[in-house]
Amino acid sequence: MINLQILKFRLNRSGEKAIYIQIADEIIGCIKKGVLKAGETLPGTRLIATALNVNRNTVVQALDVLITEGWLISEERKKTYISDKIHISQSPDKKIVRIIKKEVYGQGLLFFDDGLPDTQSTPMVELARAYRRIFSRKSRWQIMNLASEFGDEKFRETISNMLNHNRGMQTFASEVCVTRGSQMALFLTAHCLLKRGDIVLVENPGYRPAWNTFKHAQANLIPVPVDNEGIDVDLIEEILLKQSVKAIYLTPHHQYPTTVTLSLTRRIKLIELSNRFGFTIIEDDYDNEYHFGQRPVMPISSHEGIHNYVYIGTLSKLIAPAIRIGYIVSSPQFITAIGELRKIIDLQGDTIMEQSILDLMQSGDIRRHQKRMLIYYQEKRDLFASLLDTYLNDKVTYSKPDGGLAFWVKPVEKIDLFKLQEKANLELVSFYTPDRFSFDNPICGFRIGYASLPETTIEKGLRTLGKLL
Repeated sequence: MINLQILKFRLNRSGEKAIYIQIADEIIGCIKKGVLKAGETLPGTRLIATALNVNRNTVVQALDVLITEGWLISEERKKTYISDKIHISQSPDKKIVRIIKKEVYGQGLLFFDDGLPDTQSTPMVELARAYRRIFSRKSRWQIMNLASEFGDEKFRETISNMLNHNRGMQTFASEVCVTRGSQMALFLTAHCLLKRGDIVLVENPGYRPAWNTFKHAQANLIPVPVDNEGIDVDLIEEILLKQSVKAIYLTPHHQYPTTVTLSLTRRIKLIELSNRFGFTIIEDDYDNEYHFGQRPVMPISSHEGIHNYVYIGTLSKLIAPAIRIGYIVSSPQFITAIGELRKIIDLQGDTIMEQSILDLMQSGDIRRHQKRMLIYYQEKRDLFASLLDTYLNDKVTYSKPDGGLAFWVKPVEKIDLFKLQEKANLELVSFYTPDRFSFDNPICGFRIGYASLPETTIEKGLRTLGKLL
């Protein structure tokens, strides 16, 4: 059993970070440093709570986070112990954790999108107020001049600080480039990183617009299947042993379209493989803001020891799809190359919009909006799950997602989802067919967004699909 003295951490009881998160992070740090070793059993929660002078429920919350993220294992009727699936190795200068169709639209059509936010909840009043404040400043003339191809400097600093504080990253403004949405970020990344014939590994099922971008850069794509732990990293290793791979593109937080989270074990092994074989991890964290668990899983790009990564994020899901604000985070050298390409197609971003969003971030309006929407979307997710159980209970399988704005639904029986869509269209209901997500042969599953539709509309649509199934 672990010596209780090791777990007597110094906690900041007046800081912004919750106590249970501090405890979880301290234990993770001890695992990374090798102070806590695989297989070692933790003392009981009451003993830990006494040692730290905190409520036992606080310790239970911390351990739940660590179990969910894969750092600890808790077996029924047994003690909780350090995961034996994680190995720690030393490098000379620091410790690294590792393991050696058509879309149908029309008047009155009820369309299930793939996870768009509720635009009626867009903070329009706050955004309009921010615009007015910008144009009332004495220095308002400055925003009419040409700005940097990398984006507004203060905005980049704010994004960098947000990533460091909320997502465990260690970034600087010089490592951030603001783009017109995440799709531009993908395009710039593909054309700066890839050349004709380079191999890119992608998730299957996965995000077709990214695949099209890599193909436009004349790369060759190899699909890798996804299961309930995310992309198959063992298969990735087999591929790497046979041929040279330039990059891997993935959506590890809430995988698109299946919503699964890449397990900690696979994340760490993927980083080790990236460092060993030299390929770049392109991480698309498209909906990090919407996680309903105790805390989001930290990005792959935040892990210590990662050498080759490009991190892509967006504010479009948080505010509205029409707000085209995305960003790329990578090494200063790569960001410089991104800026050079950016100037060819777009001299600068939307400076006024960047200033407006910056104003909302600095005033706290964005943070308050996010908190409101988290509660709203979590309630809507739970309602959607209950309606699935009511109308499609014995006809489909699904796992209620920990975050994001969509469900991945699979019919119990193998059916033709293209014909199902045709029948649904006659009932003025539609959804995306599997070709939107499948690399080659259509996968029998479909992604249904729940956030953008009214509750009564969702019920009508699911009732119709249940009847047709």
